This record gives sequence, C-alpha cells and structure tokens, in this order.
Amino acid sequence: MIDLSGPRHDVVAEVDDACRRVGFLQIVGHGIDAAVADGLADAMDAFFALPAEVRAGYRVPGANRGYSPPKSESLSLSLGVESAARMNDFFEAFNVGVEGRSFPGLDLDENDYGINLWPDVAGFRENVEAWFAEAGRVARALTSIFAEALHLPPDFFTAITDHSIDVLRMNNYALPPGTLAPDGELTGMGEHTDFGIVTVLWADPIPGLQIVGPDGRWQDVSPIDGALLVNLGDLTARLTNDQWRSTLHRVRPPVVDGAIRRRRSAAFFHDGNPDAVIATLPGFDSAADGLAYAPIRVRDHIAAKLAGSRQGRSNAAAIREAQRVLDAR
Repeated sequence: MIDLSGPRHDVVAEVDDACRRVGFLQIVGHGIDAAVADGLADAMDAFFALPAEVRAGYRVPGANRGYSPPKSESLSLSLGVESAARMNDFFEAFNVGVEGRSFPGLDLDENDYGINLWPDVAGFRENVEAWFAEAGRVARALTSIFAEALHLPPDFFTAITDHSIDVLRMNNYALPPGTLAPDGELTGMGEHTDFGIVTVLWADPIPGLQIVGPDGRWQDVSPIDGALLVNLGDLTARLTNDQWRSTLHRVRPPVVDGAIRRRRSAAFFHDGNPDAVIATLPGFDSAADGLAYAPIRVRDHIAAKLAGSRQGRSNAAAIREAQRVLDAR
C-alpha cells in the first residue's frame, strides 16, 4: 500500500521498490473524491442493466470502442498464449477514450484512437467523463513519480504522452449473480499484461483478480476501501528492459461460498502517443543477459496486442511475456 500524499522521497522509493519486485501497486492518497467513484459505478450499473440486445447495439466493429459481449475476446492471445481453459473470456465491457480530434492542430489519425459511442443512458456520459478526467490525472501523477524513480528528466513521460491513446474499459463479469459455480475452469479474464505505460484500476472488493507475485505464483488481490490498483504496462517494461515488469494478471470467476458474485472493474489505460518510439533506456540494457527490447512504435505494439485479444490473431512478438505465463502455469 502506497500513500501518494506522503513525503515525495518516500513515495518515489516505495514505487521504485514495488515496480522492481512485481510491477503492481495499491494506492491511496490519490485525491479522487468518493462521489466520482460512485458516479462511475452508477453509470456502469445502468449500462450493464440494459437488455442484451440493446447493449449489443453499441458494438463498434474494428475499433477499441463501444461494447464487447461475453466470450468475444481472449486476452491471453495478446501474449500469444492459448487460454488455459481453451475458451474465450467470460466478461463484457464498454470502452470510451480520447479521440484524435481532441488534439486540434496535430492532424491525428482516428484509426489510432477511435470515435466514442455514448449510450443513451441518463447521466452515463457525465459520470464516466468525470472519472476519466480524474483517472488521467492520477496516471500522469504516477508517470511523474516514475521519471524521478528512474532518474529521467522530469518531462520524459510528458514528451511521449502529450497526445496519448487513453482508454477507459468498464468491465462486468457476466455470469448471473447467485449462479452456482460451474465445474471445470472458467475464465473471467485470461492471463495478460496491459499494453501501455500504466493502468489505473478501480475495482469492486470481490475476489477474482490475481497477479503473479515475486515468487512466480498467482496471488489473490482485492482493493481496500477507497484504494486504486495500478498495473505497469508493457511499454514501461520495454523502457526498463524488465527491471520494472509489466503486471501479469488474470481474473478468475468471482465465486464466494460456491456461488457467483457480481464483480465490476474499470481500467484507465495510459498508453502513450501512437507515433512515439519506445526503446530500452540507456543504462537498462544490461538486464536480462544483456538483451534489450527492439524499438517499437506505440501504434504497432497496441495493434498487435488488440489483434490477439479481439481478433484471435496470436501475438507472436510477446516472447518474454508469454514465457512468464507458461512459467506461472
């Protein structure tokens, strides 16, 4: 647990330690008012309570926006690994994010971003946009801490995120609450790492989320009241040559006392500028037997990951991450 409102020197040291050991943080002192989180939860409840045929009308083919129904994705394929349960993930989601036209004068390609499709649900857009703004503020505060911890110029992350692909994914684990837990493996969300720089996650305190700990084993995670969870993404791992690792995580079916419990989460992905080239930083190329990640453009990395999770095209480039999944199994 890291209190972002604590002394700066202590916060930087604690973040550095957590990022080196596991790439995962639980934070308080983030400054987001509880009413903003309540508004987000209300918006999610209202949307996911819509009839299935209405929710399906908000699908946006070919874009990382809108509605994704249950079993339409397989997150583990973003790492090039077949799901352990040999089935797609049992969650549904709704995505909104920054649009290219949000940055006038830069002539950005909306194919890198996406046009939002807002549900016709009272208060949904206002509540979600309020959360989006606050989660973005927290993400940028974290990257400022990252720069200090990694001994980088203060504006290092600003230079690669000033027109960042930022997306909020609101997740609902869609087995009906109270259903008896089925026999066999059922995947809420398959093993994966997040794609970009950092993820700020709001989640219900319901069992299900697991991360791979420093010992290489799966560990249960649940947020304390008012806390947010933070995952490092692949691009930060690439910058540091895995000295800071992207968080390998998954979601098991939220089962309590043998029955399904409803579980919600909302992940704010701060992924970087689509045209930024991410390369291992000087001084970090001595890790992992002297190897460094090959430079990659953000748009190409994100596209390969999405092609795996959403289009079923296994990502053959995620060699290190895939091996971590296999080791944890």
